[in-house]
Amino acid sequence: MSLLTPGGRRPETPQTPGTPDTPTNGPGPQGFSDRARWHVRSFLPVLAWLVAAAVVSVVHRFVPGSRWMLVHFLLLGAVSNAIVTWTWHFTGALVRRPASATETQHQVVRQILLNVGVVGVSAGVVGGQLRTTVAGAVVVGGVLAWHGVALGIRARRSLSNRFRRTITYYTAACLLLPVGAALGAFMAAGRSDEWQSRLVLAHLALNLLGFVGLTILGTLVTLWPTMLRTRLEEGSERTFAAVLPILLGAIVVTVAGSVLGLTWVVAAGLVLYAAGTVTLLIPLVRTAVRKPPWQFSTWSVGAGMVWLLVALGQLVWLVVRTPRVARVHDDLGLVVSSFAVGFVAQVLFGALSYLLPVMLGGGPAAVRHTTSITQRFGAWRVTVTSLGLLVCLLPVPSLVRVTASVLVLVALCLTPPLLVRAAVVAHRLRTHPELTRALPLPERRADGAPTPSHERERGRPLGGLVAGLAAVLLAVAGGVAMDPAAVFRSDAAGGVTPTGRTVDATVTAQGMRFTPDTVTVNPGDRLVITVTNTDADVHDLTLETGEQSGRLARGQSARMDVGVVGRSVEGWCSIVGHRQMGMVFHVRTTGGDDVAAAPGVAGALAGGGHGGHAAGGAASPKVDLHGTFPADFTARDATLPPAPAATLHRITLRAQDVDLPVGPGVTRRMWTFNGQTPGPAIRGKVGDRFEITLVNEGTIGHSIDFHAGALAPDGPMRTIQPGERLVYRFTATRSGIWMYHCSTMPMSVHIAAGMAGAVIIDPPGLPRVDKEYLVVQSELYLGAGSEPADAAKIAAHQPDAVVFNGTSGQYDARPLTAKVGERVRFWVLDVGPDEPTTFHVVGAQFDRAFKEGAWLLRAAPGEPDAPGGSQALDLGAAQGGFVEMTFPEAGHYPFVNHMMSRAESGAHGIVEVR
Repeated sequence: MSLLTPGGRRPETPQTPGTPDTPTNGPGPQGFSDRARWHVRSFLPVLAWLVAAAVVSVVHRFVPGSRWMLVHFLLLGAVSNAIVTWTWHFTGALVRRPASATETQHQVVRQILLNVGVVGVSAGVVGGQLRTTVAGAVVVGGVLAWHGVALGIRARRSLSNRFRRTITYYTAACLLLPVGAALGAFMAAGRSDEWQSRLVLAHLALNLLGFVGLTILGTLVTLWPTMLRTRLEEGSERTFAAVLPILLGAIVVTVAGSVLGLTWVVAAGLVLYAAGTVTLLIPLVRTAVRKPPWQFSTWSVGAGMVWLLVALGQLVWLVVRTPRVARVHDDLGLVVSSFAVGFVAQVLFGALSYLLPVMLGGGPAAVRHTTSITQRFGAWRVTVTSLGLLVCLLPVPSLVRVTASVLVLVALCLTPPLLVRAAVVAHRLRTHPELTRALPLPERRADGAPTPSHERERGRPLGGLVAGLAAVLLAVAGGVAMDPAAVFRSDAAGGVTPTGRTVDATVTAQGMRFTPDTVTVNPGDRLVITVTNTDADVHDLTLETGEQSGRLARGQSARMDVGVVGRSVEGWCSIVGHRQMGMVFHVRTTGGDDVAAAPGVAGALAGGGHGGHAAGGAASPKVDLHGTFPADFTARDATLPPAPAATLHRITLRAQDVDLPVGPGVTRRMWTFNGQTPGPAIRGKVGDRFEITLVNEGTIGHSIDFHAGALAPDGPMRTIQPGERLVYRFTATRSGIWMYHCSTMPMSVHIAAGMAGAVIIDPPGLPRVDKEYLVVQSELYLGAGSEPADAAKIAAHQPDAVVFNGTSGQYDARPLTAKVGERVRFWVLDVGPDEPTTFHVVGAQFDRAFKEGAWLLRAAPGEPDAPGGSQALDLGAAQGGFVEMTFPEAGHYPFVNHMMSRAESGAHGIVEVR
């Protein structure tokens, strides 16, 4: 019989004994009992780590190391907290001995230290701090070892109980975790590829199969029949006890095979573990046949156990077909997804959805009501999670995998809010007993007995199952609709007969090149490419057949299984501009021409991805040079404030991706400094010191270069990745208007995308004027899709527009202003990246001109203004200066780039003189 349904009775509401670790006082004016408050507090770390994992899954494409973070936030963060909490509770329930006050205090300390350790490991790995990683791993391992010993001691001090074997599972699981944590610390130290792969496989066996797997399997022997409201068949305890040595032996064999590099030993250990799992699950399956699952909790746990066997099968197949352990590591991604999402997440969510309402208590009616909250959309959630995950594991087009994974994420993310909702409702019912009395009574049979819940719910799951299936099919259809060419995209085989040979190619991304950039194989060979990024910038490798490495930060690697190759295949880095800079890759077959080329594929994808025109033929948006701005449009303020009196300038520049108007009716996602393009103007005097902090809040690597300072570029101008920062210090020793810009390659793309600005260092004795304006000329080369710039257009010198201060025509719609007789100074900077300017104000004459640090036109000291004048200030890219004038009468004075084709391309504005 089930322990949690004493005497084998089948209550309408699940009844569990109060946790022996906390008092079980009833409800009062404060709401929750001490027991319920204890469980709510214990649930908060689990919830926090689940939220963190969900956030990472949403932004994973823009976060280096996101795959590691996602897996470990779920398993090391959320699951470890849940295990520490619930093994302590179940141990108390199984041995029927309340914890002493000291034991309870120790449990609280363990939970706190566990989260400190998990934060340390996460911060150390993400930040590349080995000491922090090791320290965090030591804390986590020590806490779990302490917890396992505490569980064992607590069991030994209690009376004999046939369910004490469960605690043996818990103790064994907790003692395996420190070994797995130690292997994780060794991995963080950066071993050779061979040892790294061996350690990863051993780490997975100890932590997933050992710590998590043993805990779940040990718990299900009592929890599963309790959730089904029935008893476990007689004799199951003996089977349960006999399986633990088999599982432990299987883990030892798997770890030994991994460390020794013997794939056949690893496969044997995994098969033995699967056999032990099946043996343990047989009585649980028989129980489910006798009393079928009827709600989300049991469906989710059941689906999770199926996925455990699926993941074990995947791993066995991967090990069997891979001759070396070192190669297993490269293909573990999909297997880990099956373990983490299919097995662990579904079991965790199913168990929490059943246990939390019971622990919150409040009486049968309250528990029944809160349980109904956690079980909402149950069939839909389980169907979407399992079927969506299955789609992600299949060889489907990339966008289909994306849409399916988003749907799985939505289904998983429904559980935490429902659990929180249940806790809030339970608290409300306890504080307001009249609400509990108003809850509907359970349905009853003709004889007056309550109708069991599984009978009330019978038939309802079908609708959720159909809706879940429809949602997955719609997600697949949506992915196909976004990239229909992927469905018909030819693979690399080209109809050739496989030879059975595998060619392993190692490719390095460095300095805008792939090395080697060409791999030659015999027709019919299978090609596997391992790509490693050793560059400071982010790169990837995309093949025309659809395979992608994903974005790789410095030091990261990815393994791409191209499959059987029968024709030439082209590849490139899809980061904007990198392909045009020369990051191309070629797969060639011996014997010259393709054996069976895929017509139209290379042509259709030649401009695809981030480097050129969008896939599917999406055209770049056009700037309407003669359009009308909306009434609420605000132009960039061109007014230039005077230089501050301070001699030390501390400024923070944030690299940000921001949507900005670039012309009438056209908005683009630009790369900016502080959300504006050009970046904010910086002004000072000769001798001033500048301390600039660059914070990268963008999605790719960025850097900064200040022409106003003279220093070696090696350190301060280095590329930093998203989330990083650097401090750039220089002293202004020479006057002029200087350019600053992102210097990450391809530099032309970063500048054209908006990452440039002006530093004004006043010449000594600069006269005061009535009004100063700053005009920065740049070019727009609009990319397709979400790209701010098109590198191909830049290389061809074909700008979509030439603009002043980032937006075409903005000062026609919102003119600058001046008064008759006022002296107006225009500071002008050409940031390019390519086009020059000859700045001219129609109807005005310049009586002072300053260019590149030297006066071109001004009166001698003590003399009236010189009789000469100037009509244009000619500047090349990265040059600047200023001109001054007074307007003789009221009217509208256009200012333009007098290279007239560029003025007609958007480089114009108006000064309205009153």
